Amino acid sequence: QVQLVESGGGLVQAGDSLRLSCAASGRPFGGYRMGWFRQAPEKEREFVASITWNFGLTSYANGVKGRFIISRDNAKNTVYLEMNNLKPEDTAAYYCAARPDSTGGTYDLGSTYRYWGQGTQVTVSS
Repeated sequence: QVQLVESGGGLVQAGDSLRLSCAASGRPFGGYRMGWFRQAPEKEREFVASITWNFGLTSYANGVKGRFIISRDNAKNTVYLEMNNLKPEDTAAYYCAARPDSTGGTYDLGSTYRYWGQGTQVTVSS
């Protein structure tokens, strides 16, 4: 049974940093793409960043490029999202997701991801 467990969220001030973790278990993730998505109250879920498990190829949403860094530790089966210079508009529930890299559709579409975590809340005060 695949499990994705996020942690690391919290309440911070604008300009602060946070690192989210996503511990993945239940199957080998070679050949998978791992993604981070977020959803603010009354807003649609949006793509944040993704990384391929095998080669570490990354992609970012325009709004976080240059501030967020996605990475993975294959030995620990964990994906990270380093978030720097946080802004109030980054406030949201952040979700980890996984899909086979061979899945059709663009990687920023949440509907193409097969597995999801339960989410971790990030709140940025001004």
